[in-house]
Amino acid sequence: MCLGVPGEVTTVDGPQATVDFWGVEKEVRLDTVDAPVEPGDYILNHVGFAIRRIPDDEIDETMSLYESFMEDDPDDMLTDDVIDEIEAGRTVPADEAEGLAVADTGPEAADAGDAEDLLEELDIDV
Repeated sequence: MCLGVPGEVTTVDGPQATVDFWGVEKEVRLDTVDAPVEPGDYILNHVGFAIRRIPDDEIDETMSLYESFMEDDPDDMLTDDVIDEIEAGRTVPADEAEGLAVADTGPEAADAGDAEDLLEELDIDV
């Protein structure tokens, strides 16, 4: 499952931003975001990359939706994925990011067991 997590941009420094995800601050790359961002904007983060700036009129609804995911059953896989995404965001320094694909920078290897569990739960053979 690919999951993006929303957060509020607190600072922007060139192609990187510091983003607050419910009190957890992470560095996020801005190379792939769909619109310019500045402090106070909300973005959707996936494996350390901002993939979308959340329009102002969608922020409250988006944040409420994700907060409801985290209030659900702690054994729920979606809740676990949201929390994992927040905790596992990895920063790639600007001088190392050039030429990297998004898949090269994420915690996929560390979460291989999660992916296998999800496939098994959904009864999907690959």
